[in-house]
Amino acid sequence: MADITAAMVKDLREKTGVGMMDCKAALAATNGDMDAAVDWLRAKGLAKAAKKSTRVAAEGLIGVAVEGKTGALVEVNSETDFVARNDKFQAMVADIAKLALTAGGDTEKLKTAHYPGSKHAVAEYVAEMVASIGENMTVRRTAVVSVTDGVIGSYMHNQIAPGLGKIGVIVALESTGKKDELAQFGKELAMHIAATNPVALDLAGVPKETLEREKAILAEKNAGKPEKVLEKIMESGLKSYAKENTLLEQASVHGDHAGKSISQLLAELGNKAGAPVKLNAYVRMQLGEGIEKKEDDFAAEVAKAAAV
Repeated sequence: MADITAAMVKDLREKTGVGMMDCKAALAATNGDMDAAVDWLRAKGLAKAAKKSTRVAAEGLIGVAVEGKTGALVEVNSETDFVARNDKFQAMVADIAKLALTAGGDTEKLKTAHYPGSKHAVAEYVAEMVASIGENMTVRRTAVVSVTDGVIGSYMHNQIAPGLGKIGVIVALESTGKKDELAQFGKELAMHIAATNPVALDLAGVPKETLEREKAILAEKNAGKPEKVLEKIMESGLKSYAKENTLLEQASVHGDHAGKSISQLLAELGNKAGAPVKLNAYVRMQLGEGIEKKEDDFAAEVAKAAAV
């Protein structure tokens, strides 16, 4: 059996908001598996889906660029937040975001693109910046969306300079309708996505393993009920999941559209714009998501240094 530490209990409590004793019981029941412990608590009705991200954020910036019918996002990481405030670093990320417009979402292609005003490719220029600033940095990823006819909406959260911040969103609205109507909605939709972080466009786009996990939780919570009843519970439960987690089914976070789903608003937008509107694609990029950073014990480092 895994050793359940106070730190593990504290982490689970922060993720779920459940009491310490219940968190300890959940970890004990799941042999210390954090994700399984969250599911155990949810199955017991003690915790809702943990929406708070547990992924440790790396430093750096997200950059966004929109040109005509194409929009791009790029993440450039650094070791500390000090670099993100550096004018040279910000200028570099902005330049790389513009180059990403023609990279088609291919990070390796972006790294080999010629950096403007230099003799080097992007990767080589970044290496020069590492030497200049004295801190490691890397072009981590990029993404692109486009339309044949329509607009690209964008939004940058926690913006520290034009097009640079911590969470970037781009959306592609395909339509022959009025571009001013599309542009206004595109920005609002990008803001909504930044706030809600949907799992997918619709239920069909949700990863199979995620749906199976939700079904398993529903099955455990309703164990012993007749199969036909359980089937209806599953159907209802997945509809509720879709309303909370899939973009088209989510209720808009904007006060002017209270109670209306994104799919309803898209239909209304078509009437305003004078032509049907299709959401081709969207991308939400948050700085550092999925990157595990080593947490240094500053007190231990000082004690170690003092002992030398």
